[in-house]
Amino acid sequence: MAIFLILAPYGVYTFLMLVTSAAISLFAASAICLATIAIDVMRGRSVKILAVGSAIVFAAIGLTLALVDPALGTLGVKLSVDIGIFVISLGSMLVRRPFTLQYAVEAVPAETAAMPGFLTANYIITGAWTAATLLMAAANLVLLYFPGLPLW
Repeated sequence: MAIFLILAPYGVYTFLMLVTSAAISLFAASAICLATIAIDVMRGRSVKILAVGSAIVFAAIGLTLALVDPALGTLGVKLSVDIGIFVISLGSMLVRRPFTLQYAVEAVPAETAAMPGFLTANYIITGAWTAATLLMAAANLVLLYFPGLPLW
């Protein structure tokens, strides 16, 4: 269930980008992030860096799209989301709190969380997210400036 809650905003955002406007996609994703925060609070769990950061990123880009630059375009929106998630992921590691650690600590016994390699594993997983979002941002940047390239 936890993995569904973690990925739900991104899945909804991606699906809605195919069938409706970018603004609706972004605001729906932000609302789902806020719902996941509420679920965590109701269950007595910590408020997650990824959920809060994603809610802010989706809402900020949606507001920018709605109020400032409605002609941003799909690739511009995707690039902005990728950069936002990259900043959240990298930022969490720079402040020595890899965002995956919050989820992992709640999912394993205390003995496992106390193991020496546990923190290292979370840095590796968060680093993989960071690298993946950087690669997605780079791909969207290339497509933005070279629109004739094939999508593959």
